[in-house]
Amino acid sequence: MEGMSKEKLTSVSNLVTVFENSRTPGAAPRAHTLEAERHLPGCRPPSPAGPWEAPSVEEAPGPGPRTVSRRYLSSLKNKLSSGTWRKSCQPRTCPGAGTQPEEKRVVQELLETEQAYVARLHLLDQVFFQELLEEARRSKAFPEDVVRLIFSNISSIYQFHSQFFLPELQRRLDDWTATPRLGDVIQKLAPFLKMYSEYVKNFERAAELLATWTEKSPPFQEVLTRIQSSEASGSLTLQHHMLEPVQRIPRYELLLKEYVQKLPDQAPDRADAQKALDMIFSAAQHSNAAITEMERLQDLWEVYQRLGLEDDIVDPSNTLLREGPVFKISFRRRDPMERYLFLFNNMLLYCVPRVIQVGSHFQVRTRIDVAGMKVRELADVEFPHSFLVSGKQRTLELQARSQEEMISWMQTCQAAIDQIEKRNETFKAAAQGPEGDAQGQELQCEELGLRAPQWIRDKMVTMCMRCQEPFNALMRRRHHCRACGYVVCARCSDYRAELKYDDNRPNRVCLSCYTFLTGNVLREDKEDKRRGILEKVSAVGSEQSLVCGFLQLSGDKWGKSSSRGWCVIPRDDPLVLYVYAAPQDMRAHTSIPLLGYQVTTGPQGDPRVFQLQQSGQLYTFKAETEELRGRWVRAVERAASGRSPGEPRDGDLSD
Repeated sequence: MEGMSKEKLTSVSNLVTVFENSRTPGAAPRAHTLEAERHLPGCRPPSPAGPWEAPSVEEAPGPGPRTVSRRYLSSLKNKLSSGTWRKSCQPRTCPGAGTQPEEKRVVQELLETEQAYVARLHLLDQVFFQELLEEARRSKAFPEDVVRLIFSNISSIYQFHSQFFLPELQRRLDDWTATPRLGDVIQKLAPFLKMYSEYVKNFERAAELLATWTEKSPPFQEVLTRIQSSEASGSLTLQHHMLEPVQRIPRYELLLKEYVQKLPDQAPDRADAQKALDMIFSAAQHSNAAITEMERLQDLWEVYQRLGLEDDIVDPSNTLLREGPVFKISFRRRDPMERYLFLFNNMLLYCVPRVIQVGSHFQVRTRIDVAGMKVRELADVEFPHSFLVSGKQRTLELQARSQEEMISWMQTCQAAIDQIEKRNETFKAAAQGPEGDAQGQELQCEELGLRAPQWIRDKMVTMCMRCQEPFNALMRRRHHCRACGYVVCARCSDYRAELKYDDNRPNRVCLSCYTFLTGNVLREDKEDKRRGILEKVSAVGSEQSLVCGFLQLSGDKWGKSSSRGWCVIPRDDPLVLYVYAAPQDMRAHTSIPLLGYQVTTGPQGDPRVFQLQQSGQLYTFKAETEELRGRWVRAVERAASGRSPGEPRDGDLSD
């Protein structure tokens, strides 16, 4: 420490002497107190933990190791973020206070605390670190790398403060009469404080390694016990001493803020001191960011452990955006299944909870890349709060527990999608028209085979969506086209095409998709018969219909098996009511030309029932609610009178 007077070095040198004596086994400690640990008469004593309360620790019974609580780190980060701890220091009454400027008194305290801090860094680097390293080399009882990981870059921090900053402070205070300035010295210091980020990031891992090897290795524990019981350690554990660098930057800010407050308005150092204060504040925020990053990595590691640490998932650059339970709407089962989602910045993991937990808590069923993913709400009366996630690997129909939860999931997914698109320089947004128009249909065809389709649920159809032949339990079973998601029979899906979203593996597809994907045109076996009047695709949504929805059907006209039907008045055929067995059917089983029919109430007196009557023809319908019944009646009356709807939206009824 060149340039420092012998008297000014007393506190540090005495402490170093005690440290060196304590390193010799069996050496008796010096019988004197340490100047660096003693406070000046009449002044408040400097706390080893800095200006805050003592650090929280988790006590272990007996003489075992004590580890720093993670709650303390969170508290530290919150204080750095909020700034609530930045309070003005109260004036002190120290000897000679009336004979020297107040700002010089603050510089004096900064120097004294820096001397004590350098002594503690010496304890960490030259005593704990070096003796543990020597023991590792000598006994081979624990790895040298473990020691280096515990102490991180403490050697660099110690050398910087002992060889640069402390001598600079000492010289400036010695020449205070000629050069009453501090801001320029702090400005030199501030850029180097970023080295603390590495130390802070490693802090929790170091505490865990320290606790593990203290319990695991008796030689490791013996070295710690010997040093911690010495006078140099001040009856504090290594964990407490390791907290000192974490808290030093806020200590600088506290003292420098007081220094600026004590400076006269016209002081020549005011501008430099204020700039230095801003730089120190930036360094404190840098440490705060390091703590946040450390917590992010810790949380990410815990998530990966719950997922089983699969190689293709573990990536430290990921960020977990949201996780939580949802319900998966099945295309075959009536009841939704409980599932769990993990949404990262680059992927969505669709998981199944493990019944028997063996290490991991969840099994990953599907990984969907956020790049190219789409999300939208589903209008489904049977499954409220449901939404669709469509990705290149798979498309999922999901149900949240509430409307708020559904909106939150959709917003978080969309934010992740938007962020991916912004970072992707080659991404070009395609202009998409509203759902159902020609442009939207063309875009959907262009995506065939590139992304997993939304599968039509089995119960939504009663006939093949290609050949319109009805399904039955024995001879004609339901299958799904892996390209478009339609429900088709075995004959219409007896084709194979390579799908890019499934790594170009051959998949079962329908004839239309096979022709589109391969370019091969096959002759059909059956005759090309004319399209019948009932072969009209059901209009599921309000965009294609004036009114649509489920109605209960009663009376001899419907037969015993037709108790519920999907009823539609299409926009392109507004004078006809079509009745389907299911919403996605390609052919209606009944059509009723509404022109000339009379609409009457039902004989049962139920306000939800209405009837259509004409020349001996009688059809009875029952809506789910009285309000829905009114909308149906208004739409049917307009069609029965031959009037075109003045405001088509007024009569809309969608599921």
